[in-house]
Amino acid sequence: MRIDFLAEAESLRDKLTEIRQNFHRIPERGNHEFKTASLIEKYLDEIGISHKRVLGTGIVAKLQGNLPGRSSAIRADIDALPITEKTGCDFQSQNSGFMHACGHDVHITSALGAAMILTKHEDDLFGSVKFLFQPDEEGNGGAKRMIDEGCIDDVDAVFGCHVDPKLPAGHIGIKYGNFYAASAMFKIIIIGKSSHGAQRENGIDSIEIASLIVTEILKIQGGVVSVGTFNAGTAGNILAGTAELKGIIRTFGVDERLRMCNELEEIVKNISSKFGAKYQCHLNLSTPGIINDDDKLTSVVEYTAREIFAPEKVHIIDKPLMISEDFGYFIMAKTGNFYHIGAGSEYPLHSDKFLPDPDSIVTASAFHSAVVYKFNTGLI
Repeated sequence: MRIDFLAEAESLRDKLTEIRQNFHRIPERGNHEFKTASLIEKYLDEIGISHKRVLGTGIVAKLQGNLPGRSSAIRADIDALPITEKTGCDFQSQNSGFMHACGHDVHITSALGAAMILTKHEDDLFGSVKFLFQPDEEGNGGAKRMIDEGCIDDVDAVFGCHVDPKLPAGHIGIKYGNFYAASAMFKIIIIGKSSHGAQRENGIDSIEIASLIVTEILKIQGGVVSVGTFNAGTAGNILAGTAELKGIIRTFGVDERLRMCNELEEIVKNISSKFGAKYQCHLNLSTPGIINDDDKLTSVVEYTAREIFAPEKVHIIDKPLMISEDFGYFIMAKTGNFYHIGAGSEYPLHSDKFLPDPDSIVTASAFHSAVVYKFNTGLI
């Protein structure tokens, strides 16, 4: 049976727009998405799909088709960012200091849109489709905790998307291989010795040491090292006894991440020792990166995109991105694929003015439903 997924998504435009605006109004921080989760459950009840809570604010819903086939999942992250919105739209955030500045309102809506479309074709649906509404993507990685809860034990593949401000609305971006970077957060504490600013010889200047460390770690090859905070000292005429640096390492692949982490720690050790200072180096391995390493599966995604959208609206992304996303945990646990949905925004992700074009919810709803429907048949 041939289904016009784009036409069906287009027929839902008004409803999807209403849903997206409702989520956009109530952004919540990771692990505290209580209003968001309750609203998701309300819409799932309306659609008629069974669901359960996990991790407090996460939700797993399942649609069982009437034909035998594979099992797939669509993941949508549901948390927001601590940003004060300045879009000026009439459905602007009503939660002061928080905003859906990364498009998660679109991700939630498009997963629900796919659920609406697929439910209409339950009799013709092969296998089953799970809908994973994941908390805390921006924080401590809700993806891994959902996996640990067993949410994808019975799933063959997991699919997900991210809105892309650089892609025009209505367009799709597909990437083979390395896509998003693996990351590691770090905190470095230099413990020197405070003294009078006029008698530097009596102290160990933690600011000087930390400054040298910053200069050297920024030279590490193989990825990107960023230092986001540098805190030290209490007064201009006192040699700072301690200094603290916080930052992040981004690179492609967990092996390269480990190498860069080891090099950073060696630099901290060597420079601190040279000055006689003590140090602490705390490394927190966070997202593993996203690698669409199953070329056959990626080709299914590409084939599906070209079947639905005009040729000029399907883009093969040639270069990986240094941004991070915890969807990679799903691909590591099973197989899966991650793709981009055009947002058509002049403002970047995490901007206080970022607002994806409404077409993005229609595009993503159509594409999600088509990809899992095609995958579940097992024919390609």
